Amino acid sequence: MLSFDTLSQYFLAIYFCVIAVHYSSVALGRRARMGHPQIHTGQLFTSQWWVRQCFNFFRSAILLICVARVLWDMDAYLGRIDTLYRPVVVYLGVALMLLSLFLVSFSHAYMQAQWRSGVDPNTRHPLLVEGPFKRSRNPIFKGVIIGQIGLFLTFPSLFTLVCLVAGVTALSIQVRHEESALAISHKDIYFQYKNATPRWF
Repeated sequence: MLSFDTLSQYFLAIYFCVIAVHYSSVALGRRARMGHPQIHTGQLFTSQWWVRQCFNFFRSAILLICVARVLWDMDAYLGRIDTLYRPVVVYLGVALMLLSLFLVSFSHAYMQAQWRSGVDPNTRHPLLVEGPFKRSRNPIFKGVIIGQIGLFLTFPSLFTLVCLVAGVTALSIQVRHEESALAISHKDIYFQYKNATPRWF
């Protein structure tokens, strides 16, 4: 029977490898189809640019470290929290990460051609207010935060705790950037939507 420790190691390594391949292939495929990038980092050294750099750094670090955990015994160096590193906690974390993947993938599919990462100042799409956007103004970011909580539970450690705090902080800043851009581009339509729909839950 697969131990919870082995599950934590292999699940996280496979999960983040799949995420990296999927995200990269979608971004490249959409760029080839649309003729321009779908990932927008913002002006150099602006708040939005720093958020993107933080996101890229931690995404890369998580992928590398999760793969490295399969190859080497390094949990002690990552500050594993043994009081939380228990089967029920790890299994809950795995369930949350799978839920996160479903929510994010479903929202991406629902957006279809309107999907992009970051604020695109040159393209104006109709405001999405149905489907996953009917119950939350930020269903994708909500899914990502659920996944970050799941990562911490699947491997409770000082490393994943730092990732969680940095991730939630970066997403909170990015949400404000995106909502400000929508307020400018959609004006009264967005304010009506904002008043009727919660930011998260």
